[in-house]
This record gives sequence, structure tokens and C-alpha cells, in this order.
Amino acid sequence: MDLRKLKTLIDLVSESNVSELEITEAEGKVRIVKSEGVVHQYVAAPVQAAPVMAAPVAAVPAAAAPVAAPAASEGHVVKSPMVGTFYRASSPGAKAFVDVGSQVKEGDTICIVEAMKILNEIEADKSGTIVRVLGENGQAVEYGQPLFVIE
Repeated sequence: MDLRKLKTLIDLVSESNVSELEITEAEGKVRIVKSEGVVHQYVAAPVQAAPVMAAPVAAVPAAAAPVAAPAASEGHVVKSPMVGTFYRASSPGAKAFVDVGSQVKEGDTICIVEAMKILNEIEADKSGTIVRVLGENGQAVEYGQPLFVIE
């Protein structure tokens, strides 16, 4: 991604009501997050252009390494269909929808992802046994992030 395009994207986020923008291209992935008037830019390799530095913009390296996707031989991976907050139960203190060893049928609710104050029930897209729980309760999840492994 060239510097002019990157600067334009940063300016758009700075001047709009958009709080977060993420773009993935062949050259790499750019994530721009605005919080309290300051725009933070996260760039994932391989990006050839250097981050643009301008007040009040701060370039910040990617916060954490992405969660490694389980090997395909482990079973079917249920991924998050949206960005939001992952919850294993319907309310604090309630029993989790599923645990390791739980038998699920296609269509059973296995977790909730809260997005924009809406609680979205995530259903199993395959019948089987939960062999791994990859999401952390109450933590943010990205689109496509692995949440469960079903065998």
C-alpha cells in the first residue's frame, strides 16, 4: 500500500465518525483505530510502505500475534462470523453453552458474540464433540477467528 493511500485512509478515519477501519490487500493488512481523538495505526507485515507519522497520529506495531489456527487434522473449526466480544454463557455466572467433551448437533447454540450491543447466538455448523475451546470468555474476537474445534 503506498503512502498516499495510507495517509488518505488515516485522514478519513480522523475526520469521520468511523472508529475503526481494517483493510487487507496483497501487500499486507492495515488496521486504523481512533480513540479519544487519536488515531492508532496497526500494520501487519508484509507492508512495503513505512507508516505515516503526523500529529495526532501514532503508528503502533501489531498488538499481539494472531491465534494460530488449529491443524486441519484436528477436526472442524468453528470460526467467529463477526468482530465482537466472545461469551461462553448466556449471562455471568450461568453454565457455559458447551465445554470440552460436549456433544453438539448442527444448529445448537455454542456461544454468544456481542457486537454493537446485540447478543448474537453462534450455532454449531457441524454435529460432533467439542474437543477444544479456543475463545477466551469476555475477550474480543476478530472475524474468522477460530472459537471451537468439533470432531
